[in-house]
Amino acid sequence: MKTQATRISTLALAVALAAGGGFALVRDGVGNAHAEQAQTANMSAPAVANGMVVMPDFGSIVKRYGPAVVNISTEGTVKTSARIATPFGNADPSDPDDPLSQFFRRFGPQFQMPEGERPSRGQGSGFIVSKDGIILTNAHVVADAETVTVKLTDKREFTAKVIGLDKPTDVAVLKIEADNLPTVPLGDPASTSVGDWVMAIGAPFGFENSVTAGIISAKSRSLPSEGYVPFIQTDVAINPGNSGGPLLNLNGEVVGINSQIYSRSGGYQGLSFAIPIDVAAQIKDQLLEHGRVSRSRLGVVIQGVNQELALSFGLDKPSGALVSKVETDSPAARAGLEPGDVILKLDGEAIDESADLPPRVAALKPGSEAKLEVWRKGERQNITVTVEERDAQLAAADAGQPAEQGRLGVAVRPLNAEEQKQLASENGLLVLESGGAAARAGIRQGDLILALNGKPIESVDQLKDLVRDAGKHVAILVQRKDARIFIPIELG
Repeated sequence: MKTQATRISTLALAVALAAGGGFALVRDGVGNAHAEQAQTANMSAPAVANGMVVMPDFGSIVKRYGPAVVNISTEGTVKTSARIATPFGNADPSDPDDPLSQFFRRFGPQFQMPEGERPSRGQGSGFIVSKDGIILTNAHVVADAETVTVKLTDKREFTAKVIGLDKPTDVAVLKIEADNLPTVPLGDPASTSVGDWVMAIGAPFGFENSVTAGIISAKSRSLPSEGYVPFIQTDVAINPGNSGGPLLNLNGEVVGINSQIYSRSGGYQGLSFAIPIDVAAQIKDQLLEHGRVSRSRLGVVIQGVNQELALSFGLDKPSGALVSKVETDSPAARAGLEPGDVILKLDGEAIDESADLPPRVAALKPGSEAKLEVWRKGERQNITVTVEERDAQLAAADAGQPAEQGRLGVAVRPLNAEEQKQLASENGLLVLESGGAAARAGIRQGDLILALNGKPIESVDQLKDLVRDAGKHVAILVQRKDARIFIPIELG
């Protein structure tokens, strides 16, 4: 939990950041599907008549569907790190740059103050998709909340139950006990085009039911640490508190959930990202039916294909997903995929960018067959692979998507059985790539991250949570070959 519902994660592995750009992503939203037939709000695209441009009638959309947008407030507690009381103030034992902390940790345990808790509050947005009170919002809005309150536009307030949430896609499903509620219809993101008008409704900085508008700037954007979501990019003004609110087309249909912004300051700067509503719909249906989300995996690490790689492999254009590693005893290995293969199509659909592959594979039913068209040694080949369900803790390995690229700047995955035996360790995360803060501090590819601020690391999600909640400085215990060393890192 954070005091704001919006989460900021630095794009640590971006080339611009390595040069000192300092951009950040601010989290904000995902949605789901609704069976009710979408009713047109009598909104047509701008028309030119007698030399005059007619602007969209956003007011009609707000009047008709605005009541289905809700404001969400959360309350909970967050743990505070142990501190050491000194005559010169409190020392933080987790801060390697604090000269007092190490001294009093070793020689003055009587001064140590135990870990505690403090109240935490957050805000966000959401929207009602069924008359009996099913609401979609972002997972980060309600994660770790002890109390979730939903406020309607008619000022009624309800305590909501969190039906389920899915952190990889940042989707959460809530339920309030009420009937005959206003709803908003869900649309088809595939029917939208770059340049289309869209609008958002939410509570930026707590200003309830604020309306902003813009156009779709791009589609199928891939963002670091977000391997399962092909984001819709817009120039709609989105700020902290818009998290979980709807992105609507001119028919008043939800086409996405406002989720993140790209910003130097933490506020709106013209780059906003929304999770396509069809992605959220799949997550919602699984959470309502099973209480959990299952995803499929191939068991490969992939990378993009640039012009130079395309030329070296004999491809006529830079496209597809280049397989750089095939995991042992994985579906890909059993099907015969090899490093150096370029996956061009999945079930007949082209893979234009490497980022297109992970969400498509994840959406397949575990145990089903997928047909791949691959480029191998100058020829096209067809390979059938039976996908399997991925363990939630293998979030980084299959897709080649870094598990925590934000403030820390590393791509990691758990050890497989063979690596555990070789390294004599059952816990820890293997560093696949290092950049940003981690690289500057000396973290290298092949290092094994064992602990962060004294807490043993057992999973990818745990590392992400610890980094997210950490202060400016952390101390990471790393195993490098036969040596174990502590490395201080300034997260910023």
